[in-house]
Amino acid sequence: MEEDASLFPKELLDNIPLVEDERDELENPEFEVEFLPPEAGNSADSGCLCPEKEHNTDADISKKKTAIPDRLQACHLRKTLNHLEKLREEKELFIQKTRGELRACRQRMDLITKQQASVAAEVAAGREANNTAAVGRLQAVSRRLCMELDNERDLQSKIKALLQKSEGTVWHIAIQERQLEDLQKSAQDEAVAGRKCLHAQAAQQLRREEEALEKAERNRLLRVRKSMHLQKERGLRHQKLVEDAQRNHRIAVKFLKASLRRVREQERQEEMKSRAHMKRRMDAVLALKNSITANRETLRKFQAWGQAKAELAEQKTQAEKDMILAQGGDAFKHVFHQRRCQELEAQNRTFEEEQKLRKQEIVNRILKEEAEEENRKKKQSSPAKAADRLTLRDKTWNYVTDVCEGSGTAVLSCHLPDSDGAAHPKAPQLLVAISSESVQGDPGNTSWEDDSLAEPEIPGLWKDDHKPYQVPKEDVDRKPVGGTKMDKDILARTVEKLHSRVTHKQVVSGREFKGRPFNSKPKLIHFKDFDLGKVYKKKVTLINATYSINHCKLVGVEEHLRDFIRIDFDPPGPMSAGMSCEVLVTFKPMINKDLEGNVSFMAQTGGFSVPLKCSTKKCALSLDKELIDFGSYVVGETASRTITLTNIGGLGTKFKFLPASESYELDISQSVMKTSSLFTDEDNDKITSISEQQIEGNESSPTHMPSRKESGKQDSKEQEEGRPTDSEGVTMTTVVTIPPEEEQTEISLGEVTEGEIGPFSSVKVPVIFMPVIPGEVQTKFKAVFKNQQCPTLYFRVLGVAIDVPVWVPKPNVDLKMCMYDRLYQDSVVVHTRSKAALRLKFEVCKELREHIELLPETGYIQAHSSYAVQLKFLPRHSLPEDAGKYFDKETRVLKAPMTIRVADQIKPVGFTVHAVVTTSDLELSPSAVDFGYCTIYEGVRTQVSLYNHSLLPQGFGFVGLPKFVDVQPNDGFGTILPLEMLQLDVIFQPTKAKEYNFELVCKSEINRCFKLACRAVGVHPPLELSHYQVKFAATSLYDMSVATLHVINSHVSMNSLTHSVPRIGSEDPSPVGPTSFEFLLPPDSPITISPSVGTVLPGKRCLIQVAFRPTLPSPLIHQEDSQALTKPVEVRPVRKDTVTQRKDLRRQSFSTLRLQNQDQLLRTSTTPTSEPYKQDLKFSSDEYQAAQATLARSFQGKFDKFVVPCVVASGDTKDRKGTEPLSFSPHNTLYLELWCPAVPPSIVVTSNKGQTISNFGDIAVGHHGIKKVSIQNISPEDLAVEFSMLNPNGPFVLLNPISKLLAGETQVLTLSFSPHESVLAQETLNIITKRGTLSLTLMGTGVASMITCSIEGDVLDMGYVIARESVSSSFKLQNHSTLPIKFSLQLDSLSRSGSAARQRLPQFLASRAQRTEVVGTQNHSGQSVFSVVPVEGIMDPGKAQDFTVTFSPDHESLYFSDRLQVVLFEKKLSHQILLKGAAREHMMFVEGGDPLDVPVESLTAIPTCDPERREEAEELKPILVTLDYIQLDTDKPAPPATRELQVGCIRTTQLSPKKTVEFSLDGGTSLQHKGFTIEPSRGSVERGQTKTLTISWMPPADFDPDHPLMVSALLQLKGDVKETYKVLFVAQVVTSP
Repeated sequence: MEEDASLFPKELLDNIPLVEDERDELENPEFEVEFLPPEAGNSADSGCLCPEKEHNTDADISKKKTAIPDRLQACHLRKTLNHLEKLREEKELFIQKTRGELRACRQRMDLITKQQASVAAEVAAGREANNTAAVGRLQAVSRRLCMELDNERDLQSKIKALLQKSEGTVWHIAIQERQLEDLQKSAQDEAVAGRKCLHAQAAQQLRREEEALEKAERNRLLRVRKSMHLQKERGLRHQKLVEDAQRNHRIAVKFLKASLRRVREQERQEEMKSRAHMKRRMDAVLALKNSITANRETLRKFQAWGQAKAELAEQKTQAEKDMILAQGGDAFKHVFHQRRCQELEAQNRTFEEEQKLRKQEIVNRILKEEAEEENRKKKQSSPAKAADRLTLRDKTWNYVTDVCEGSGTAVLSCHLPDSDGAAHPKAPQLLVAISSESVQGDPGNTSWEDDSLAEPEIPGLWKDDHKPYQVPKEDVDRKPVGGTKMDKDILARTVEKLHSRVTHKQVVSGREFKGRPFNSKPKLIHFKDFDLGKVYKKKVTLINATYSINHCKLVGVEEHLRDFIRIDFDPPGPMSAGMSCEVLVTFKPMINKDLEGNVSFMAQTGGFSVPLKCSTKKCALSLDKELIDFGSYVVGETASRTITLTNIGGLGTKFKFLPASESYELDISQSVMKTSSLFTDEDNDKITSISEQQIEGNESSPTHMPSRKESGKQDSKEQEEGRPTDSEGVTMTTVVTIPPEEEQTEISLGEVTEGEIGPFSSVKVPVIFMPVIPGEVQTKFKAVFKNQQCPTLYFRVLGVAIDVPVWVPKPNVDLKMCMYDRLYQDSVVVHTRSKAALRLKFEVCKELREHIELLPETGYIQAHSSYAVQLKFLPRHSLPEDAGKYFDKETRVLKAPMTIRVADQIKPVGFTVHAVVTTSDLELSPSAVDFGYCTIYEGVRTQVSLYNHSLLPQGFGFVGLPKFVDVQPNDGFGTILPLEMLQLDVIFQPTKAKEYNFELVCKSEINRCFKLACRAVGVHPPLELSHYQVKFAATSLYDMSVATLHVINSHVSMNSLTHSVPRIGSEDPSPVGPTSFEFLLPPDSPITISPSVGTVLPGKRCLIQVAFRPTLPSPLIHQEDSQALTKPVEVRPVRKDTVTQRKDLRRQSFSTLRLQNQDQLLRTSTTPTSEPYKQDLKFSSDEYQAAQATLARSFQGKFDKFVVPCVVASGDTKDRKGTEPLSFSPHNTLYLELWCPAVPPSIVVTSNKGQTISNFGDIAVGHHGIKKVSIQNISPEDLAVEFSMLNPNGPFVLLNPISKLLAGETQVLTLSFSPHESVLAQETLNIITKRGTLSLTLMGTGVASMITCSIEGDVLDMGYVIARESVSSSFKLQNHSTLPIKFSLQLDSLSRSGSAARQRLPQFLASRAQRTEVVGTQNHSGQSVFSVVPVEGIMDPGKAQDFTVTFSPDHESLYFSDRLQVVLFEKKLSHQILLKGAAREHMMFVEGGDPLDVPVESLTAIPTCDPERREEAEELKPILVTLDYIQLDTDKPAPPATRELQVGCIRTTQLSPKKTVEFSLDGGTSLQHKGFTIEPSRGSVERGQTKTLTISWMPPADFDPDHPLMVSALLQLKGDVKETYKVLFVAQVVTSP
């Protein structure tokens, strides 16, 4: 069966849903585990007596478990067959359609082949007739046919390949169906056999149940007899309890009334207080309102007064102007002079006030200084003492002299002799001694306040409150230093622009990019363990981390790295977001020194750098042990140990092991010279500054030394051991001189004591111990190295030499942990090296003889052998008092000395017995447990602490438990560790409503008993739940799992004899009737219960649905969003600090930097860093979705357990009055336990920051937009994927559905949005897997494209133009939609349909009514007559596009025409514009007559002739003018019949002697007699102009209406040539239009 099941794909089996009955059978066992019927308990008892039945039951269960997968497999087979049949039908339909397309394709190919043959024949005929134009058109048709034939052949090959693939798929499906049919048949046979087996098992189970029922009946009768006896006693106790309850109820009612009175009184007082408070607030509001009204009135008065004052001043000024103007003066000059006078007076007043203030300040300062001078003179005792004191200058010179001479004290003495103060040091000495690096102004080392210095001559300047004189503001403004403020601002902006290196911000979609523009991989360029002279190369990848296109430019490396580092970088130009480029870093070391620096780059958004580090090879040596203890060995024996020297560095060195007392001179002169030659001037300066600082007693800062990981570790080790480090001095010692001591030959080194250790290797050195003299031997060894940077390593060796014939190899017998009153035994082995037998006597100290015994007490040990004695230890509780000093009561440790006396030996052999004696007590806390009220459908759990007072682990177990009590974990059995407290869960689950009193017994493994008293009250509620525990399946985030259960009301009778009735303990039963319930959900829980409130009638049940939908809490998402927003803010100041530190490192010396770094640390610690967090964060929907996707991706899973209480009340919820609650008892509450495991989503969206909302935006109606969504399988297994059904008539379509997603694989889903109308659309696409569902929200807006054209009537007439010249005209298209529209313009003459139409019958052979072509006469050259620019493009929303149409005929014709089509998005036809034009060989034309020829030219070319012959052969050109006079029946005369002729002159670029065209119409007199009137009959027309000849006709008196009037006249035009037209007038009278 398993082999057959592996033939069909696993995805089809996984996707098959379960049948309804099978799903129920799978879900029920999940809930049936909680509570078992009483019969099951009885059968379990009987099963203990009959093991055979138990084995049969287990076999039945195993068969049931195996039957479930068989049914699942059959269901999977049925669904797989249906699915395959459906696929086969679809493929067959698809094959039929494909074959139809293939036949159509072949027919088109045959048709094209025939057309090619006919076209070839026509081309041959045209060539014979020398018709070039026809041959050109036919060749174009032939090329088009060849192209179409090639396209059809390609299409035919594709259809054939697709047809073969589809047929192969159909064959594969047929094979799978054949395989699955065999599997289904075998599965059906197995199902029949399984059902037969189930029937046999059911019969056997029925027999067992009947036997169990008989036994249960016997047990029930026995229990009834016992219960009858107990019922009487319960009746008496119940009566007493009822009386006590009534009495307590009366007392409680009395106190309750008193409490209610007090509560009402308090409420009344609070109400009065609240009313008084409200009244005060209302009074305050009214007062505030009145005050506001009064202030408004006052403000209005002031405004009116100000306006009146301004108007009065204006009137006054106007009156003065009028007066001055009347006197003939200059009013403007007078007003200006008056204002200047007012400003000058105001400045004078201000200046006088300032002068007064300054005078007052000067006077106050002078008075204050005089008062201080007087006080100072009073304080001085005598002027002689002041003269004896040293001045400040003298003390300063003395201090500098002491510092230069190397004095250790920096404190000035107050009592220096006069000679020291008089003799100043020389200036050259001071210049040599004082340097900016060694002399530091440390305010802590000098105490100037203790000295009594001489007072200055001007005391005012030395006061604390003295303020220096400041230049007045007027003087500063008059004479600015460094330019004006505008000049300073311009200079600052220019400097800032230069420093920023012309960078600008990058803002994409409203978001500004902040942070590092490019990420480097690797982040640190590290050249480790380099060799001099070699070349090292590393590639670094720079990835664009900005939002859009960015540039990258190399700036360079730091100055101290330019001699060793070379950067090869070819700027790639503009780089899109996520693109990368490579940088090659070449390092050629020249000095053996660690280097650190940065490689700087400049991006469009700012500069960035990549750190670079070069590390030399170093030695890192260590020993695996510092102490070797050989233990005790007899003299003459030899023992050996090894010590390992390990080098974890990349540099090797020579080593040598020797005793610590010996001195050894290493040959390192060469290495010292090399090392000294590698130091640069900068290093020498640093070493000098370090030595000076060490003399001053200051510690060097490690931040400015080369950072070496290995040296740092060695320094830390040396400091821990108390040895001096290398950083304490710069001098190098080459000889180790230690005073010699006596050599100890007992401990020596092996053969390998010196050699060379390579990098990353280890060496083992043997150490040999050969004891000669009994006693303890100790020797110290050292390991010295040739590399001076490696410190000397030390280790010690210990050994003990003994010389005893009898000894105990285990002098310490450890019995470990022992309990009181328990027997422990051990064997003590005694060895001898004597050559004769010895008598041994074993003695126990008298204090412990009651507890320890050695057997036998006396024995003989043979020569060179061993002897075993038995040790028995039985500690009593009196051991602490009996042992005395050998027992420690606090630690409970026993140290008992034992003695072995050897005959003929004075010194006995001793050994010690060690043991820790402890008790075996266990303590249960609390000693009594009250479970309270508990329903029979649930269990109450309480925790009990079990404490082990012993120092040994003990096994324990609760035995003899009642059926309604359970102890967990491990059913109350386990092991408790020493001094451990275990928390045990005691679960009480009553079987009926009554009161329970019982004891639990806990036994230890040594059979000690500990009891726990328990009591409880059982409750039978009126309602019950079908399931009290719901275990939801693992549900992914934002997915939903639903479970169903029922609330059952089984209380239909009050007869307690037939069945148990609902009651609380021993109280009265609950009434029969409708019972209501309500589920109380915890707040902010992912649980939904529907319905949560309801009423259940007796004997009925109510369906309840419980839904679990795990989500991320909103505060957590907001916190993640705020962290993402504040992270760039936190990074910026740190980067700024590092830049300033690097600049300071270049500028200042090593010693001065230490103080500055300390100051910077203090400033950094005091600056508030929490300012960015105080800003209010505004979360947009995109940021919220991004934070939610980030948390969902990092979600690790969560398991919650909810207990939902269900309150039960008697009565119907519809019968209650208003908001009055129903009466309920809290003891009848039911509890529903929900297990809610939330797991991370199996599929996540990786594109668009993880957002599950895809917004297509605005899409034009009839077009489609494409969105790609990347989904990734983050689960550890492959998943079969299904998709929910989208609306078939909707605009959204999934273009590439997938069926499987491998573990860790990312697939891109292509979604299309094609709106059919202008509407906002939204749908949800569910991606369904067996581990969860991912919902994608699809949104989009359909927008109709609206375009208007500036041409009215969609006809563009280009007018007349000279042949072989061109004229242009323009029009506009306006985009009125909100989308950019892609357009293209197409001419019918250039389209494929136009070329096909030319193959049909010429239009001049058809009648006027049958002519439907809009393409008229074309150029003979094959070029298009009309052209338009631009041909295609995009119109922005709300914008207009200008188009230019050019008319370029190459011969004379009046019927040039074409049609211009405006196509939107390559498919929608928006406008059709008819293009018309006419061409003449000469500059004059006449139009307006009736048409006399066809508007389409013949294919026959008109032969060209000479102009002279043309003039000779020129004929009159006819013009027909028909006039219809409409005769009305009324008496009012009808208007004359009127027609018009247009005579025009074409504007041309050719040179012509005549600029105008003259026209004249002959025969005007004869025409007038016939009733014709022509105005004007002659005239001239300018270039580019036209003139209208108006022809009107009134029937003369002798006109015959039955015969039309026909008259002709000659119209002559004179321009560059002369043309004559014969105008034929036809007039007639009609009665109706």
